[in-house]
Amino acid sequence: MFDPHLLNLSLEVETALRERRAVVALESTVIAHGLPRPQNLETARRLEEIVREGGATPATIAVIKGRLCVGLNDGQLVRLAEDKDVHKLSLRDLPIALARKWDGATTVSTTLWIASRARIQVFATGGIGGVHRGSLPDVSADLPELARTPMTVVCSGAKIVLDLPATREWLETHGVAVAGYECDELPAFYTRRSGLAVDVRADSPAEVAQLAQARDALGIESALLVAVPVPREFEVDEDLMRASLAESLDAAAREHVGGRELTPFLLARMSTRSGGATLRANIALLENNARVAALIARELSEAG
Repeated sequence: MFDPHLLNLSLEVETALRERRAVVALESTVIAHGLPRPQNLETARRLEEIVREGGATPATIAVIKGRLCVGLNDGQLVRLAEDKDVHKLSLRDLPIALARKWDGATTVSTTLWIASRARIQVFATGGIGGVHRGSLPDVSADLPELARTPMTVVCSGAKIVLDLPATREWLETHGVAVAGYECDELPAFYTRRSGLAVDVRADSPAEVAQLAQARDALGIESALLVAVPVPREFEVDEDLMRASLAESLDAAAREHVGGRELTPFLLARMSTRSGGATLRANIALLENNARVAALIARELSEAG
């Protein structure tokens, strides 16, 4: 049984939840490990601003000194962005972080888990984890958590460094519905097309809210994945993306990079190889997803 006293809600988030107003959860791994400095802190602040502009309350989630923090102050954002000793916390790491009183940035799986216990309905991120490339059955902890958490998750598909067809198949097999937001196929993170079909198209926040409400009425305990394409003007050229990815995968193999270090290594390498195009796309899709998530959260809160 979860102990709710472990949650440390900011006053802003606590008030919004008590008054049944719109709240959007935001992950913190993108601040500590996903983006370079100073873009990481700038983006963290901007995402919260965008959520507020959309009429919702931002709830950036992290672990600070072993406390599950839902809603951070600016000093805590700075700490995550600048302290090199911040741990990257998947769900398996959470008990260790609490016992050892770590500072930690939460991945998609951990953010989902904490946000759910805070009774937040909507979560915005960039790209989810998925099935990794290669012969080993390496599956991100994000996927099982999506399959058992009834959250509305706004993203731009799975990160491009993953095996996208296998990830799409995993989501289907485990009952995670994928809605394309103004699109008919799953976005591929930096690009708008993957060739992989979504389960349903939704052209407005109201349509997404109706899907989430129908899931809840059925008592289905899995996430609704809302896939939003990267804004067209920031989409990375497919040839450049493929070349950047291939070179980055070769570099990872040469340098024996693996495990939890592989994805951030590949994303950083692709940014350099693409002349910053992938970084610009990453920031643009994060901002766009926060904007869409705020609108969906408002629809859900107004519907009661």
